[in-house]
Amino acid sequence: MSKKLSGNGLWESSRMMLPQHKEQSVSASRQAAGEAAAGGAAHRTVSPPTAKDIEVIRSYIILPVALEIVEKKNREVEMSAQTFKALYAAATKVLAQHIRGDIQRYRKSLLEQGIRIFEPSMDGLDIRYRFVCRGMEDEFTMTRDYLKSQVSLAIGHYTNHLTAILRGTGKR
Repeated sequence: MSKKLSGNGLWESSRMMLPQHKEQSVSASRQAAGEAAAGGAAHRTVSPPTAKDIEVIRSYIILPVALEIVEKKNREVEMSAQTFKALYAAATKVLAQHIRGDIQRYRKSLLEQGIRIFEPSMDGLDIRYRFVCRGMEDEFTMTRDYLKSQVSLAIGHYTNHLTAILRGTGKR
């Protein structure tokens, strides 16, 4: 009887599958596809992100926002009629240059660690960044207020560093 039912499509479309079985089946097929893609090699170890990884991800998310603010302030200063316009514009350009350098260092570190960050999604007051860290997928969530405070701290850090350099007490 199973011979009659196997070719007509009716039997295949009427089978019921429990969600647990479906998950198990999908998981097994993904695992098989992963092994085939890896040439049948041993499984690659999946390790969760370390505290250092999370800090690099956080900084890589915060610094581009800080850079955008510094560049916006630079444009405002250049358009203004302030007395020290040239000094302020030069200072914001140096700040932006230092931030860009750190963004590049964080980007390189992320690549070396096998971490990819995807575009953010916004959910009310939360900003969610999906990332993959050495094969493990996770999510990094920040509130807008937290992001604003961290950006402010980052800009303050760069400003203090630049001030120290101008005074001759800091090194880069």
